[in-house]
Amino acid sequence: MRGSGRRSVAHMSTTESIPSADTVRATIAGYMAALESGVSATIAALYADDATLEDPVGSGTKVGSEAIAQHYSALDGTRQKAELLTLKISGASAAFHFRVTTPMGDKVYEAEPIDVMTVDESGRITSMRAYWSPEDMKVL
Repeated sequence: MRGSGRRSVAHMSTTESIPSADTVRATIAGYMAALESGVSATIAALYADDATLEDPVGSGTKVGSEAIAQHYSALDGTRQKAELLTLKISGASAAFHFRVTTPMGDKVYEAEPIDVMTVDESGRITSMRAYWSPEDMKVL
């Protein structure tokens, strides 16, 4: 086909810079540590100012720092354990499966969501979609 090789190159953006796999990996590690901190502001600070969040998928998209901080405010004061189980990185995106264990009152809850994130070149999260449902929560 005439010009097909040039066409795909012509449509590639040269203005966007893809973060290194190490940058993406460091962002995910920071996210896990921030979840364990139990401080919503620490988690929200990992996101770009105009980032999007859908947690869980299908629940509606939150846009921007304020909405994202509000979403995570339910974790304020909790002591969680977050364990990364699997991480796959492709360009600026990562899909990862993790286990989060949260004591609340006299019960301990556990879930194993799969999150899909995109990260900018400075390591800030630009989008996150979390795949889980309330039926996935276990009481230990």
